[in-house]
Amino acid sequence: MCWDNNVLQQAIDLREEGDELFQLLDALSEADWERQTPFKQWTINKVVDHLHFSDRAAVLSLQDPDAFVAMAKGLSRNAAIAPAADAPRPVKPVGRELLSIWREYFLRMCDLLGATNPDARVKWFGPDMSARMFTTARQMETWAHGQDIYDLLGVERTNTDRLKNIAVIGVRTFGWTFVNRKLEPPGTMPYVRLAAPSGAIWEWGTPSETDCVSGSAVAFCHVVTQGRNILDTNLRVVGDVATRWMAIAQCFAGPPEDPPAPGTRV
Repeated sequence: MCWDNNVLQQAIDLREEGDELFQLLDALSEADWERQTPFKQWTINKVVDHLHFSDRAAVLSLQDPDAFVAMAKGLSRNAAIAPAADAPRPVKPVGRELLSIWREYFLRMCDLLGATNPDARVKWFGPDMSARMFTTARQMETWAHGQDIYDLLGVERTNTDRLKNIAVIGVRTFGWTFVNRKLEPPGTMPYVRLAAPSGAIWEWGTPSETDCVSGSAVAFCHVVTQGRNILDTNLRVVGDVATRWMAIAQCFAGPPEDPPAPGTRV
């Protein structure tokens, strides 16, 4: 697809995120695909299959919202029924075959999102989202799981300012982080001041020296996506509310998850 000036910027950022991950994956050997990442010991195959499932579901939601709702309800019903031990299980694609179909659906998703009204509502497994926020959420998951693979391979990643989309989700989910754990949000979101990869400064909230999070935007995004423990970063965290938030920050949907133990992902 040829992007024009009317295309949602987040869709362009998402496409660039996926292009970068594809280049990393395209260089892997077949044996690499069964190596375990530091994310729950998932193999690269499982990480990419997880991304592919979500991207394929996104394509369905964008093309046929009613079919997506039916599919999601079916998954919910089936999750409550344990399959028999001897039941046949579908053989999933792996390795380069998986890479090819993930890439196909990822690009289709980007094209659809690029042509969607940014304020249109997109149905998903949780609450509906605007197309703009939905696109950012797909970038966030692509970036976060991509980091699992970078960490496994020991490859240093070069981040860009498109990371701001992920920082925005991190900030916007301050209250939800606590509500998701059935906790009362402890107060107003702390002041957040981050240094972007370009050196630009990004700020959210009311400036404060007693309740704030400051430092690298990359580190902040690692923490809110739970790719790093706050104790393994150089982020400056001041105040009780900021400290409580950064200890459990979670910008992705689903049940509460805990960050990696200190020292396990640095």
